[in-house]
Amino acid sequence: MPRRLRLLRCTVPEYPFRMSAPRFKRVLLKLSGEVLMGEVGLAIDPVVTARVAGEIADARAAGHELCVVVGGGNIFRGLSAAAKGIERATADYMGMLATVMNALAVQNALEQIGVDTRVQSAIPMASVCEPFIRRRAERHLQKGRVVIFAAGVGSPFFTTDSGAALRAAEMQCDALFKGTSVDGVYDADPKKVPSATRYPTVSYSRVLSDDLKVMDASAIALCRDNNIPIVVFNIREHGNFASVLRGEGVSTIVQQELTHAGL
Repeated sequence: MPRRLRLLRCTVPEYPFRMSAPRFKRVLLKLSGEVLMGEVGLAIDPVVTARVAGEIADARAAGHELCVVVGGGNIFRGLSAAAKGIERATADYMGMLATVMNALAVQNALEQIGVDTRVQSAIPMASVCEPFIRRRAERHLQKGRVVIFAAGVGSPFFTTDSGAALRAAEMQCDALFKGTSVDGVYDADPKKVPSATRYPTVSYSRVLSDDLKVMDASAIALCRDNNIPIVVFNIREHGNFASVLRGEGVSTIVQQELTHAGL
């Protein structure tokens, strides 16, 4: 090939042909236990769980590294049980065991569609899952596995929201995605106040000061201190998780308050 043509060939820029890297490469998805419930009264509906697993699989196929935390409110809610007379620590431990059941259900649904997973529990139970070991979880993510964290932080008096925020910080996640039944954070309950306004973005301090019920206060503070954005979106809408990860769809991002210097 003549030298002139080789030089011209070398000057063609390559960047237009490269896919842009996702804004959030490693994310933690926090799901409430109620997300796994169907309309027929089952605590864990296999059809609904399979749909949620499909949402996770789509996000993984798009190149994201995924951690998952599932609550246990569809089976047992420790705080409510404590209010009815069960000693609080005992009730919380029972709730943690419920999250293990949900984690195993999600694992089963994911593996049925060919997604390699690992469940790690903060309460050791070697017969059904791995103990939580941060470096081992890191290795699983590097191998493309979905890691499902169960049993909260392993201690009573902490919610699964706090457990999700802690795991997101430990795993150095780029964001914490909270899948709910609403499409973001509103200034009032949109189910009760039709005129409620959704925030496209809102600061951690605003969430705390206005008690906007995104997550519990300790989880919000932990994400704020580690600068982990919280993305609130509707997980019940088919395909919405992958869509929001692409920067499309409807959601609210809870993040550090922007200053003029940071614009």
